Amino acid sequence: MSADYSPATAADVRRLRDTLDARGKKLVFTNGCFDLLHAGHVRYLEQARALGDALVVALNSDASVRLLKGAGRPLNNQNDRAEVLAALRAVDAVLVFEDQRATGLIDAIHPHVYAKGGDYTVESLNAGERAALNRAGSEVRILPLVPGRSTTSTINRMNAGHGVGRLRIAVLGSGAGSNLRAIISAVQNGRLEAEIAAVISDQPDSNFLKLACEAGFPAHFVDPGSNPRKLGDAAQKEIFEHLERARVDVVVLAGFMRILKEPVISGYSGRIVNVHPSLLPRHKGAGATQLAIDAGDSETGCTVHLVTAEIDAGRTLAQARVPVLPGDTAETLHARIKTEEHKLLPQVLNEWRERGLPVRDAGAS
Repeated sequence: MSADYSPATAADVRRLRDTLDARGKKLVFTNGCFDLLHAGHVRYLEQARALGDALVVALNSDASVRLLKGAGRPLNNQNDRAEVLAALRAVDAVLVFEDQRATGLIDAIHPHVYAKGGDYTVESLNAGERAALNRAGSEVRILPLVPGRSTTSTINRMNAGHGVGRLRIAVLGSGAGSNLRAIISAVQNGRLEAEIAAVISDQPDSNFLKLACEAGFPAHFVDPGSNPRKLGDAAQKEIFEHLERARVDVVVLAGFMRILKEPVISGYSGRIVNVHPSLLPRHKGAGATQLAIDAGDSETGCTVHLVTAEIDAGRTLAQARVPVLPGDTAETLHARIKTEEHKLLPQVLNEWRERGLPVRDAGAS
């Protein structure tokens, strides 16, 4: 590209869209920060381009990125980011926009197809953007993310030798530990840039704890008290103290069958994440898989969400869909859901900072 490269304008892109439309062809539109371009970006853009006949990328301006990602971003200025994107074979045009959302551009351009990464669902798109897409008659396509390929994971790898940027997680569970095993595997093969700082269970003989011990992670049994669904006050306090001593950024509930209360809920507000075997808000609580079958649902899945005092009511971070097949039992359906959980949970954790989610204060001891 030449040194005086200039991004396209919304009017340029609208003319391209109308020209394609007259020929029975499709314009694909996507938007994002695209800071520190990596293989995940490139694969995503190749997939987006394959959905139509031209791909236009709307790039958040430097000011917009700072609002979305914080004062430390972007790493590269908007002109450099635009020039690099425009040089990719999958990209036909790049334009820069100042808003945090692409609503105005969608209204101006009327893309045939709108592509978004797999950390979104159609339901979790910004309401204004979704309304604009409906007005434009745009088809929405959610494309899968490439595990372990993100700006955050790249930055974490760069900083890992200095002990900076690695997410410190605690995993709580009660049973077999399949999600813990998936997290351990993701850490070991580099798909998840994190440290498992503590593993906690309310079941002394659980496979969950055995797995943690065998892998060499700090493992703790906490006596839950007499209530089979809730933790006693002493157990709540003990868990909180384990988390504090381990300097945990994020608490992960992976098959933890008791309800957390104070001081954990408030002490780690916005930093507790759970994986639930349904497409929340549908089928909250226990027995969600059987509930999906009983309701005659054609699909269900899993949801990674933030934990609040209200059961299964916190903000949805990501979802994966699974079909309900004829003859499914709760066991066979749950097994397929588990496969998706094992991919989705490490992915969300790896993208934690990139999503703008909170971590432990830098000054916390």
